[in-house]
Amino acid sequence: MTDAQTGVPLYRPAGLAYKRSDRQGEDNLMSLNELSPLHQTVMTTRTDFWNDSCSVEELTYAISNGAVGATSNPTIVVNVLKKELPAWRGRTLEIIAENPDWSEVEVAWRLVEEMAVKAAGLLMPVFEREKGKKGRLSMQTNPTFYRNPEAIVRQAEHFNGLAPNIQVKVPVTQAGTKAIEEATCRGVNINATVCFTVPQAIAVAEAVERGLNRRAAEGKDITGMAPVCTIMVGRLDDWIKVLAKKEGIIITPGHMDWAGVAAMKKAYGIFQQRGYRARLLAAAYRHHMHWSELIGGDITLTIPYEWQLLFNHSDIEVKERMDNPVDPQIVEELYRKFPDFRKAYEEDGMTVEEFDRYGATVRTLRSFIGSYYELLAFVRDFMLPDPDRK
Repeated sequence: MTDAQTGVPLYRPAGLAYKRSDRQGEDNLMSLNELSPLHQTVMTTRTDFWNDSCSVEELTYAISNGAVGATSNPTIVVNVLKKELPAWRGRTLEIIAENPDWSEVEVAWRLVEEMAVKAAGLLMPVFEREKGKKGRLSMQTNPTFYRNPEAIVRQAEHFNGLAPNIQVKVPVTQAGTKAIEEATCRGVNINATVCFTVPQAIAVAEAVERGLNRRAAEGKDITGMAPVCTIMVGRLDDWIKVLAKKEGIIITPGHMDWAGVAAMKKAYGIFQQRGYRARLLAAAYRHHMHWSELIGGDITLTIPYEWQLLFNHSDIEVKERMDNPVDPQIVEELYRKFPDFRKAYEEDGMTVEEFDRYGATVRTLRSFIGSYYELLAFVRDFMLPDPDRK
C-alpha cells in the first residue's frame, strides 16, 4: 500500500496492525505479518534501512519496503552502469558530445552526479515527509582524495549543492577526519565511510560535534542536519578472516562472523551514553546477523538489493536484538587471537594517525580506487572505442 502520487509507503504503527488514510479518507488495515521482514523492522522498531545502491529499479523496491535513504560509491556506480546500460548509454554519449573539451574524468563525474540526482528525486517525498532527517542519497567523494582534506571538503560542498537531500560520504582516514569536521561546519550532511572500528566511529562523532558546534556558534542553522557514521561490519569480518588464513589462526567456527556485530554494538553503546548527534549506520552485508542482530537500535542499515530479497523471503523473526550482548566467549577469543580485533573493539584501540594503515582501511581504499579507475575505463570506451574489438 503506497501513496497514490508518490508510490512511497505512508504507514504508522497501530498495535498489531498498521493504519493509514488514503486520499479518499478510507482506513486501510493490514496485519504486520503481511509486511515484509524489512518493512516490519522499520515499522516496529527504531531501526531504519537504506538501499545500498543508486539503481532506480533497486531503490524503487527498497522504498516500497520502507527504505528511507540510499547510498552509492565507485563500485556501486560501475555496477549500476553495467546493469542499466541501455538507460545510460545514450546519456553518456550526449555528455561527451556536449562537452568536446572534457576528459574522461569530467564525463565520469557528470554521470555520477546525474545518477545521484535521479535517485535523490525518488527519495524527495521521504525527505519532505521527514523534514530533512531522512530521505537522503549518499554520494562518495573521490576515493583518491583520501589524503587531502581540502580536496574532500571542496567536492563535498559541490555535491551538497546538487540537490536538497544529498548526503556526502567521506572516508575515515586521518585527512578525512579533518574534512568531516570542516564539511559539517559548512553545512554538509556527511556520511563517514571506510570505517570499521570503534575508535574510528568515535573520531567521527567527535569531529561532527566540533563541526556542529562551530556552525551553531556562527549563528547558522543545524536543525535539519542528519550526519551519519558508517561501520562497515562485513568488511571487518572479511579482514579478520584474511588474517586467520594468512597467519594460520585456528578459531571456533562462526566466531569470526561476529567481529563486525561486536564492534557495532560496542560503538552503539558509547554513542547512546554520550549522546553523539551522528547516527550509526551498518554496511557491507555478509550474513543475516548484520541485520537480525542489529534490529532495535536507533541506527540505519544500508542493505544491498540482493540481501533485501533474501531477508524479505526469510523466516527470521523480526525482534529487537541490538541490546543483546555478543557472547563474551566469542569476544574473548577474537580479542585474544587477533590484535587487529582489539584495535577495532577498544575505544582507544587506534589513534587517528593509525587509521590509514589499518588493514581493512587499506583493502577498502584499494577496492574503491580500483572501481573508480574502472569507471574511467568505462567512459573511455565510449570516448575512444577500441578499434580492434568486433
